[in-house]
Amino acid sequence: MADVPSILLRLEWTSVVDILLVSIIFYGLFTLVQGTQAVQLLRGVVTIVVITVVATSIFELTAFSWLIRNSLPALLVAIPVVFQPELRRLLERLGRGTGGFLGLRSQETVLRQVIETIARACSQLALARHGALIVLERETGLQDIIETGVRLNAEVSQELLLTLFFPNTALHDGAVIVRRDRVVAAGCVLPLSTANGTDRQLGTRHRAGLGVTEGSDAIAVIVSEETGIISIAHNGRMIRRMDEKRLAKVLTAFYRTEFRVSLPGWLGRLK
Repeated sequence: MADVPSILLRLEWTSVVDILLVSIIFYGLFTLVQGTQAVQLLRGVVTIVVITVVATSIFELTAFSWLIRNSLPALLVAIPVVFQPELRRLLERLGRGTGGFLGLRSQETVLRQVIETIARACSQLALARHGALIVLERETGLQDIIETGVRLNAEVSQELLLTLFFPNTALHDGAVIVRRDRVVAAGCVLPLSTANGTDRQLGTRHRAGLGVTEGSDAIAVIVSEETGIISIAHNGRMIRRMDEKRLAKVLTAFYRTEFRVSLPGWLGRLK
């Protein structure tokens, strides 16, 4: 035991928990400030701390250390004032729990919001008789199909879907590919169904929706521009005459198995 550092001998399970809690708090803070101007503030604070430690501990720069020590109170007062909008947004995110303090918002919550958004958008498209074809990617990758369209990588929103499928726009005739909570591409070309039992009265949009589900586990939502009927295709089969609530319910049922698989460890087993 003589070779073991003394700090390891004093390390107890409470010390491990203490370190983990501090690490989790710092990870949560980094997650909250990611993508905001507060990142620059954090970098500046870290830089000042490093310079102060080097100046006082290594080079013993007395005058510089005095300047830093006396400037620190003013910086602590200035930070909340200068970055008030960013701090307010961070606190709002923390209060709502949408981002999760630890960034642990469940995938099920994300997908449920996407499903509700798609259902609302399809309902509006059906009322306006605007044709639409939305493909939700699951385990089977659709990269070859994505490459046939225009890359977007945008957040799924009702306004975006309504705009993409507005008649006479450049991308309204193709399919929109949704991966998790992102619209990956629009104007994509899908393979048509080759099944012998396919109803010949179905239009190209419906046959494309069936076709993509025959070769993958994707889910396709189709809105007919002639009748305004909403249909859903999965595993080479089609369910027609959906309304907003039923569409959301069916999409949730199709995704339920994936929720259990994708959630980590004990979270998935609790579902």
